[in-house]
Amino acid sequence: MTKKINLAITGCLGRMGKQLILSSKSSNDFKLVTLTENRKINKKIHGIEPELNTLDAFKKANVIIDFTVPKCTLEILRLAVKLRKKVVIGTTGFTSKQEKLIKSYSRKISILKAGNMSLGVNLLMYLTEIASKSLGKNFLSKVYEVHHKHKKDFPSGTALMLAKGIATGKNKSLNSLIGKKYLNKKNFPFSKKINFNSVRKGEFIGEHEVIFSSGKEIVKLNHESFDRALYSEGALTAARWLIKKKPGLYSMRNLLNFK
Repeated sequence: MTKKINLAITGCLGRMGKQLILSSKSSNDFKLVTLTENRKINKKIHGIEPELNTLDAFKKANVIIDFTVPKCTLEILRLAVKLRKKVVIGTTGFTSKQEKLIKSYSRKISILKAGNMSLGVNLLMYLTEIASKSLGKNFLSKVYEVHHKHKKDFPSGTALMLAKGIATGKNKSLNSLIGKKYLNKKNFPFSKKINFNSVRKGEFIGEHEVIFSSGKEIVKLNHESFDRALYSEGALTAARWLIKKKPGLYSMRNLLNFK
């Protein structure tokens, strides 16, 4: 019988924290040993009393999965380095200075960091880069995305990551290609830069589409999300993969073995 991986989940009362708990409990590969929050919680969750982020809290864990905020993530990484624990980071919104700190921590521990844990979305990003490179300068491109009505930011982080794939395929910087950002438009135009259309409606989990056009033909790459569990299951896949890795900073691209 394979030994289970001792798992710690931070931000356990957040939307992703709750989903991770459910997904981990239904997996045969993990034993949930630690739940943490940034404040004291006086009730047990699945028989575990949530703790604050401390060295003692993470001692039993083999791997920590973190979906919190940048300040909290860096606090957890400092503890993880002291304990030599592996960390999967799903938190987004880091400054360039914070990104450098994460890179420095990865010299001592194994870290997998991804802005989107969906295996399908990461495949879409890879295919977008290939398509952009293959189709060349005669094709214009734009990105369409749909999310639930509660999501305030637009375009989504994933839409920007897809745009980065387009830019990489063209050997250009993302900043040089960012075009107009539309909200809730029925139609939106192509331009020499990458335009975005973000739609916010209902409780829609997520859809992303990259569209390339030469004026004579259109190529579309699309991904739709139907269940939030795909993000937590992707994070658990990342944790399972990371457990065997030496110190370093990894991404879902490494996990999926994309070149």
